[in-house]
Amino acid sequence: MEIKVGILGLGGIATKMADTVNKTDGVTLYAAASRSMDKALDFARTYGAAKAYGSYEEMAQDDNVDLVYIATPHAFHAENALMCLEHGKHVLVEKPLAANAEQAIKVFAAAKEKGLFAGEAIWSRYQPIQKKLNDLINCGVIGEVTCVTAFTGGEMTAVKRLTEPELAGGALLDVGIYPLNFASMIINEPVIRVDTNAVLSDKGVDLQNAFTLSYGSGKMAVLGSSMISEMDSRGVIYGTKGRIEAEFIIDIARLTVYTDKGAEIIERPTQITGFEYELMSAVKAIGEGKIQPDEMPHRETVKMMRIMDGLRKRWGVVYPFE
Repeated sequence: MEIKVGILGLGGIATKMADTVNKTDGVTLYAAASRSMDKALDFARTYGAAKAYGSYEEMAQDDNVDLVYIATPHAFHAENALMCLEHGKHVLVEKPLAANAEQAIKVFAAAKEKGLFAGEAIWSRYQPIQKKLNDLINCGVIGEVTCVTAFTGGEMTAVKRLTEPELAGGALLDVGIYPLNFASMIINEPVIRVDTNAVLSDKGVDLQNAFTLSYGSGKMAVLGSSMISEMDSRGVIYGTKGRIEAEFIIDIARLTVYTDKGAEIIERPTQITGFEYELMSAVKAIGEGKIQPDEMPHRETVKMMRIMDGLRKRWGVVYPFE
């Protein structure tokens, strides 16, 4: 079955997904939608989409579209997803799936009611090298995990969707979501305490932040993100018998395993763009009649959103639409 993909919102990340769709078996780039018809036509010509739409709803009404990849600013993800689900479309929503947990729960309730797939496109969750990392940990290579650290960020203050509260801006939702998910994939336990601080902009979004998650087992995760600091985006898993360093946790490039036997380097497999794994997970789930991806089930998206909601509440970051 060939899945016809429509892309909704045609910013930079949409170009990466279009390129991915064109190089991945089992999917076809069928449509592109923007609020600007000229932009939609240019995108469709560039990437070979059969249809171009100057409104999101027009594309959602096209019966030939099977799966919609939503790539609009964070504040509109839930609204766009609900509209597409209402028109009978499966949705793969760029991270974060919503601006808060309440919105995410509404999207998943609609997907369940309609019997349609809805998944969060946080690509780090779907990477084969992430599975390799978890296998290493489960095999006890570094003993029992005791602590995880991860920080990511860059100088991004010129990016409007990050600076504006009405667009659900701030470092946390855009890049802080990666350290949070990295830790959750390693330590799959309830968080019993959160300690945190953040520096806010004059518009009230987080410029940089740090937070420590404590678990009942005694494990800890020390995490953070920034939109004003160039960070190394490195994650480290510490254990009782060694450690594993993950280079660039957003799209892990390599793992280095340190034990008493020395250091072992594990390189990332060759990939198209890295987006193909989330795309094929969606295709697989749709083919099996599932409403969520195995790699990022709805409960995990909601769990991540609730932690981020709690962090923002502690910092006093509230979006105008909340």
